[in-house]
Formats: sequence, C-alpha cells, structure tokens
Amino acid sequence: QVQLVESGGGLVQAGGSLRLSCADSGRTFSSYGMGWFRQAPGKEREFVAAISWSGGSTYYADSVRGRFTISRDNAKNTVYLQMNSLKPEDTAVYYCAAARRLTAIVKDHGGDYWGQGTQVTVSS
Repeated sequence: QVQLVESGGGLVQAGGSLRLSCADSGRTFSSYGMGWFRQAPGKEREFVAAISWSGGSTYYADSVRGRFTISRDNAKNTVYLQMNSLKPEDTAVYYCAAARRLTAIVKDHGGDYWGQGTQVTVSS
C-alpha cells in the first residue's frame, strides 16, 4: 500500500520560494506517476503538476508553469515541488497523489493514493 506524507509548507512573502516534499513508505514508488494538487478555502481541488514514473515527462497547470518545478528521486521514494515567484493566489493546502497511470493525473486530474496535505500561505 502506498502511504504519502507531504512536508515543506509554510508562510512566505510574495516572490519567495518553497520546496515541498512528498515521501512514500512503500517499496514500489518508482512504479507510480506522481502529481501535486492544491485546494484553497471554498474552492475545488486544482491540478498543479505531474511527473511520470521515470521522471522523463512532466506536466504543469498554466497557472504555475515557469514558476513551479516537479521532480522525483525514486531512490528516496520522494517527489518534490519547487515553487518560485510565489503569489498570494498560490495559497492553499497542497496534496501529493500517486497513480499507476500518469494519465489518471494528467488527463483525469485524479489519483489512486493521496497524502494528508501541507499548508502553503503566501502573504502580499
């Protein structure tokens, strides 16, 4: 079973940076495509970024492209989201997700497993 735990959230000023991490306790992490989602208060969950099992393919929402970078280290069972040039509208709880097929994340914006979320707050 895949168990995901996010970390790295916090409070930053606009224009600052944060790096989120999502660690899995399983032994088959490399078999999964991974993604990041976020949810602001009163809003639906929003797709942010995704990465294939090999790390060779990435996908980003238009709102974060050029500012956020998703990466993974399969040896550490960890996926990262480097967030630069943060804006107040990036404020949300960020969740990582795992899926056996990347299309589930990229195309359907869903996942088979989810973390508990980490709060990101960007002040103006």
